[in-house]
Amino acid sequence: MITALLIDDDANLRNGMKSFLIRYAPDIEIVGEADSVKAGISAIEFHQPNVVFLDIQLGDGTGFDILEQVMQRKGSLSCHVVFITAHEQYAVKAFRFSALDYLLKPVDPEDLNNVVDKIKKTLSGNDNYAHIDLLLENIRKKVDKFKRIALSTSDGIHLFEVSDIIRCESQDNYTKFYIKDNKPILIAKTLKEYEDLLSEQGFERIHQSHLINLAYLKSYIKKDGGYAVMADNSHLPISQRKKERLQEILKSM
Repeated sequence: MITALLIDDDANLRNGMKSFLIRYAPDIEIVGEADSVKAGISAIEFHQPNVVFLDIQLGDGTGFDILEQVMQRKGSLSCHVVFITAHEQYAVKAFRFSALDYLLKPVDPEDLNNVVDKIKKTLSGNDNYAHIDLLLENIRKKVDKFKRIALSTSDGIHLFEVSDIIRCESQDNYTKFYIKDNKPILIAKTLKEYEDLLSEQGFERIHQSHLINLAYLKSYIKKDGGYAVMADNSHLPISQRKKERLQEILKSM
């Protein structure tokens, strides 16, 4: 059984989550509940659950306060964290950059199933530390553009500078990242997800299969149907509808 802790200051929402978990995730056992930062910290330390379903806004602080204080005390976090939140755009973006799971209120059963499946596949030890730390860094600074991104693979979480990503390539439902001074890394998410995440960071989708960091674009060659030459010497096709857009970008650079 996977042990779980619910931390939310709304008793109705905790009861709703309990009902969902009993119905859709019977192999998750709820071992405790908490309704505040103080109670949440004590519950995590006492129960040492495998997973914590954590609301962001609590009466005496935030879910981020809980993580920060637990990590200050223990030096790491030994449980999987799933945030539960209303649609707070900045927080959701921070979760995505940090490769952390989240559920939007009201919780959708399908989303819950997807998160539970991921928990079952990835639950292990204290591998949350690096990207939890990245999340707290981003949340506290409240910057418009995040400088680092966490990429989750089968062997763990990897942190990279966004500015070091040369390009991303679609491989069915996976995305291959080509990163400066690193081997390519394959992530189990679609290119569309990273296009949404990186479009404000100087990245441009030039083809169905290619998302590039414009900082590494060396040249645009018009012959042979048109293609982009990148700093890693890759030659990437440019879709017909993207050619005009890319030429406009190049003129303004």
